[in-house]
Amino acid sequence: MTTSTPRATAPRAAALLATAALALTACGSGAPSDGVGAPAAGTARIPTTDVVSGVKKDPAAAKLLPAAVRARGSLSLAAGVGTPPSATYLPDGRTLAGQDIDFADAVGKVLGVRIKREVAGFEAILPALGSGKYDLGTGNFGVTDERRKTIDFVTYVNDGQGFAAREDSPLRKVTSLRQLCGLTVATGAGTTFETTLEENAHLCEEAGKKPYDVKTYAEQGALWISLQQGRSDVVMSTINGLRYAVRQQPGLRFLNEFKRLDVGFAFKKGTPLAPAVRAAVNRLKQDGTYDRILKKWGTGPSAIATSRISPPEIK
Repeated sequence: MTTSTPRATAPRAAALLATAALALTACGSGAPSDGVGAPAAGTARIPTTDVVSGVKKDPAAAKLLPAAVRARGSLSLAAGVGTPPSATYLPDGRTLAGQDIDFADAVGKVLGVRIKREVAGFEAILPALGSGKYDLGTGNFGVTDERRKTIDFVTYVNDGQGFAAREDSPLRKVTSLRQLCGLTVATGAGTTFETTLEENAHLCEEAGKKPYDVKTYAEQGALWISLQQGRSDVVMSTINGLRYAVRQQPGLRFLNEFKRLDVGFAFKKGTPLAPAVRAAVNRLKQDGTYDRILKKWGTGPSAIATSRISPPEIK
């Protein structure tokens, strides 16, 4: 059994804005269809098929939990909420849905514990884990060598960095950040994308070109609106998120994958929870739940062979 207790009104408002941005021009073509009928006018298509309730507890995986966690029977989880397929709100403004939500709930069932979920701002989750405020966090967190210095991860999918632009953009594929010189790039605040852009800003100067201008947004909805309205030229975000968003918004185009990254549940460094959560993810692969979650959200190419604890960054 899991509980979802969103307490942060700002993250909820941001997520609803993001969903609204998709809804502005939602068409539903090519969107995941499992359990979803034709979308109503002006609404984004979000799958609602239940793929988790039938998951059974695995005693062997549960035994790996620390005794204190087994005794209290719950794990506190900080959830970053933005846009599908990772995590979003359904139209009621309260119910959470997404790949991250399904995976966390399924892991809880395998381990026989309640997931006590609290919505938190993406950029605040990793520091909060370090302080011990939460047991774990979700937010489509990419596993990087820099993050591994202070955070432990248990991987469950492979996603990464990509680009999207308007249909009228001359960009067709971004193979080097030098192609962005002179353009305005929209991305999420506190993300690996922002870090990548900042660390490579020197490339334009070295090439004798005008630097790219990075605009960061805490609200994903505002990011997409900036692209639609021409205030930014290109968006850098998650591969899965970009693919999902452009399917819902006519006039936009997914450009390409730029870099793949493993994605994992995030924990305080040195956590004793990692072996149990890894065993739970691998159990979900064995019983078929893993594939059902990916099918529901249309993210089959993000499947991993096995869950790992803090693997090296994919180069």
